[in-house]
Amino acid sequence: MPNSKNSEEVKILTDKIKDATAVYFAEYHGLNVEDITSLRGLFFEKNIEFRVSKNTLLKIACKNNNFNEVDDFLTGSTAVAFAYDDPSLPAKVLKDFTKERELPSVKGMIFDGNILDGKQFDKIANLPSKEELLSKLAMLLGSPMLNFALTVKSPMHDFVNILNQLKDKKD
Repeated sequence: MPNSKNSEEVKILTDKIKDATAVYFAEYHGLNVEDITSLRGLFFEKNIEFRVSKNTLLKIACKNNNFNEVDDFLTGSTAVAFAYDDPSLPAKVLKDFTKERELPSVKGMIFDGNILDGKQFDKIANLPSKEELLSKLAMLLGSPMLNFALTVKSPMHDFVNILNQLKDKKD
């Protein structure tokens, strides 16, 4: 019979996995307390939750959310990062963090409802953020409108210049 602490932890993890846009499973064994605290701070700044949990409880929580293929990721020491806004943001934080260190290494992830292994991490980490994509879209949408406005304005501007030159000539 499971104890109440573990039951409550499974319920919390189940809810977090359900609400998250992405869940990253990482191997953290080998990081010292200072590095883990630093990583937690980086995640906190980006509104990403980072926690260490027991693999068996994570397996149950994942199965409660119909993610049954995560057992391969849940071996050894596992830390979990939950993203609630931009699903690629934890990958960017981990990529920047691991430039100076080898750990943590991503074992796998649940990304927008899809289960991906750790080999896909670099692809996710190199994706542009939601804000970058929106600004590129705005530029692409605005460019034809700007060109159209300049094209329409140009003949009118030239016409006004010709009229002013004729007026100056007559005076």
